[in-house]
Amino acid sequence: ECYPLSVPVFTKQPGSIVFPVDSQEKNREVVFSCEAQGSPSPLYRWKLNGTAITPKSVSHYSLSGGNLRISHLDKDQDAGTYQCLAFNSFGTIVSREASLTFAYMENFKTHRRSSVSVREGQGVVLLCGPPSHSGDLTFSWIFNEYPSFVKQDTRRFISQETGNLYIAKVEPSDVGNYTCVVTNTVTKTRVQGPPTPLVLRSDGIMGEYEPKIEVQFPEIVHVAKGSTVKVECFALGNPVPSINWRRMDGIPFSRKVDVRKASGVLEIPYFQQEDAGTYECVAENSRGRNTVKGKLSFYAPPHLIEKPQDVQKPIDDSLVWECKATGKPKPSYRWMKNGENLESLEERIQVANGLLSISRLTLSDIGMYQCVAGNKHGEVYSNAELKVIAVAPDFSQSQLRSHTMVKEGGDVLMECRPKMSPWGGISWRKGSETLQESNSILSLGSLHNIMVAFSMRFVATSFTLTVVHVCCFPEPTIITTPPSTLDVTVGESIVLPCQVTHDPSLELKFTWFFNEQLIHFGDHGGYFEKVGGQHSAGDIMIRNIQLRHAGKYTCAVQTKVDSISIAADLVVRGPPGPPTSIHVEEISDTTASLSWRPGPDNHSPVTTYTIQARTPFSLGWQAVTTVPEMVGGRRLTATVIDLSPWVEYEFRVLASNAIGTGEPSKPSKQARTKETSPKVTPANVSGGGGSRSELVITWEPVPEELQNGGGFGYVVAFRPYGATGWMQAAVPSSEASKYVFKNDSIQPFSPFQVKVGVYNNEGEGPFGPVITIYSAEEEPGRAPTRIRAKSLSASEIEVSWKALPWNTSKRRVLGYEVSQKREKEEAASVQRTVGNQTSAIIRGVRGSNTYYVTVRAYNTAGAGLPSVTVNVTTKKPRKPPSQPPAKVMWNTLNSKIILNWEQVKALENESEVTGYKVLYKRNRHSRPSVMETNTTSVELSLPMDEEYFIQIKPFGEGGEGSSSRQITIPRIPENYLLLWFHVNKNHSSVFLEMYAFLPPSRLIC
Repeated sequence: ECYPLSVPVFTKQPGSIVFPVDSQEKNREVVFSCEAQGSPSPLYRWKLNGTAITPKSVSHYSLSGGNLRISHLDKDQDAGTYQCLAFNSFGTIVSREASLTFAYMENFKTHRRSSVSVREGQGVVLLCGPPSHSGDLTFSWIFNEYPSFVKQDTRRFISQETGNLYIAKVEPSDVGNYTCVVTNTVTKTRVQGPPTPLVLRSDGIMGEYEPKIEVQFPEIVHVAKGSTVKVECFALGNPVPSINWRRMDGIPFSRKVDVRKASGVLEIPYFQQEDAGTYECVAENSRGRNTVKGKLSFYAPPHLIEKPQDVQKPIDDSLVWECKATGKPKPSYRWMKNGENLESLEERIQVANGLLSISRLTLSDIGMYQCVAGNKHGEVYSNAELKVIAVAPDFSQSQLRSHTMVKEGGDVLMECRPKMSPWGGISWRKGSETLQESNSILSLGSLHNIMVAFSMRFVATSFTLTVVHVCCFPEPTIITTPPSTLDVTVGESIVLPCQVTHDPSLELKFTWFFNEQLIHFGDHGGYFEKVGGQHSAGDIMIRNIQLRHAGKYTCAVQTKVDSISIAADLVVRGPPGPPTSIHVEEISDTTASLSWRPGPDNHSPVTTYTIQARTPFSLGWQAVTTVPEMVGGRRLTATVIDLSPWVEYEFRVLASNAIGTGEPSKPSKQARTKETSPKVTPANVSGGGGSRSELVITWEPVPEELQNGGGFGYVVAFRPYGATGWMQAAVPSSEASKYVFKNDSIQPFSPFQVKVGVYNNEGEGPFGPVITIYSAEEEPGRAPTRIRAKSLSASEIEVSWKALPWNTSKRRVLGYEVSQKREKEEAASVQRTVGNQTSAIIRGVRGSNTYYVTVRAYNTAGAGLPSVTVNVTTKKPRKPPSQPPAKVMWNTLNSKIILNWEQVKALENESEVTGYKVLYKRNRHSRPSVMETNTTSVELSLPMDEEYFIQIKPFGEGGEGSSSRQITIPRIPENYLLLWFHVNKNHSSVFLEMYAFLPPSRLIC
């Protein structure tokens, strides 16, 4: 067979490769693809970093067609930029550049991290410090134990730039261990750092303070055209700050912009030139606001908008090729011929700004040319072939019509379009007469390809020449967005572009179809939205993409003259669907063998399966232990271990992939584990008390899920302390929690050794540990003596007595009951003391009243004999102090507020001042905190960046007195160290002294 000769044309070019480093893989290799068509069939060469690669039999480089295989990879030797060269007898072309990089991630250092100690209400940053790596990372944090992950909200934020965890305001529930989890998105490896304990300080609660922005985006962020940019901003503060975003130029955000206030992230998908500008993040709470600014700078890799086309030129003709590309920064250009850079060594060859011109073409100019447009963000290549030919005149493809009918007085156009190179002269004859150009006859010469009709009007014997008509057509509508297959993850947003070039005089209409069905914008739950901002753009956005949005999307563009459409396939990757057909294949007393079928993987292979179980006794679904411990994505069976016997279980399976964990399967049918003898004994065995001659034994019942079978009960064994044989009693109730042994021979408060065991239908289980329990005791047989009662104030009575000796005749004394009743009252009030205490204070009595007081000893059997009754009359009540504290002075020193005031003297009918209450609060409407002191000064350890309101009250037996005037202590700047404030006794004047400590050059007194 014979094939037409042709130049090389790439059908497949190499793409960049990121190779995950895996030390366990012995023969690590990659393949760069390269294919080209042409006749003769092209041959191939490769370059690494601009240097030719020479595959040899002993080399780790090998060629298969145009594909380059690299075996036994060495990241130091093989990393770099590769290019494929395809050539045949017509010329050489060079592929785009493709890089080979290596991705890896090491483990965290294993040393233990120190505790982070903060006050409640304070903000904190927990550092992740990811290990050495190559490749993009994602971060998450575990709280205490897996799989309890930290959920981001307005108070907690995980930076995907640094991995650090930020807590704006620490609460008591935040106390625990935090572990940073780092995932390499290329290698899919995941490592955990050492836990960082977070503990609360005990020296007070942090006051309110203005926001402090800890997560800031850079001053300039360079963003590629069409990409999605995410910038982060988060602040610490009390109250928790709100985060808001705005553009500094005042332009409102377009509808495609996603501002996630809860996580401090501004996301702009499908970034375009109009999205560039300066953005501001505002963090604000009731204490103030703080801002940070940053610029989003637009850049675009080169995109060719005008390409050189294959051309055939005659010898001595001229060639002009123009190459134009868009991009930011503006692209530069270079030209290549047959794989080598084209230099302007001859005057007839000129290269300037994407323009290549060659004059006086020769056969040596034949070859493959490439225009390369590039900026710092990439390069694009365009190929064209130049043929230079010499051909004798040939009319075979453009012959004159043998007959032309023309109306007298009509118009006629006769064309002469021979094929020849170089171009020759053309002449016309009428019969044997050679026609000469004149006013009535015009030779079109080289313009024979232009469709302009001239008339030759025959009038009598003369020719006249006039232009009759010029026809023009509107520019065709062309979709400039190439067909593509788009890949997106569930929850993300994406823009489907549909941009066109068209005749500006025609109006465009854009219509979108999803799987051949018309999209009605505004329906579909608000997922679809038009975002095309220009007349020539019909782009749409799909927000918060779900799996059901995968499919074929078609953009149809229509004008009055023409119509055109383009389709894009959208692949949606998401967590796996739920597994199906969960079966319990076999079950024993502690294990269950499960099988299942895989659900859809949603375009991301299943990596692991997790099994959960539920019982009537569990709080929802719980993860269980399996064999194997990690159930891989290709495995569809597993054995669950460590189950409880004789319990009904349901099981379900969850599948996970690189994107996340999917929905759980439907539960399996209930299956009960088999019975076995019990293994768990009752907890908290104790006893004592009861009536005379009784031994009372108590315990906590064993939960049903730990009874291991039916017919569950308890075996109670006991013996007098020191005896050898055991007495046993069966308690045939699983809910029983008490056993009483009564025998008249039991002496009061005698020690017994006791143990409690278990049994069920399968047999007896173990006994619990032996403990000592005492039999019931008798009430104390004697009454306390030397009872004394004294009035301390109008509201307090002090009672004292002589203690009884302990363990008298085995009648213990655990404490004393003090009862008091007012004269003419029937009911008495009782309060108890514990231990060998010999006095008590009765509070809350009335002044100028007589009270009757008795004291009894008590133990577990009850209260003993009462003492003799004594009476006491309480003091006459006095008024509280009426004078407020005077000459209140305060100063600050070393983060403390020091208060001083004059002693308040009580008047004749007032109770003496026994102390002072200092009331302080952070704002006028909050509840005050109180500190009591019996001196005339106090130190308050409070943050100095807060404003405080303080009052001082005296108190005595008669209650609280008059308060001082409210003092306002303003927020103290760091450079002010001392401030005194005086209020005189009658509040008629105020004296203020201020000492400011500044640098020596600005010292002020």
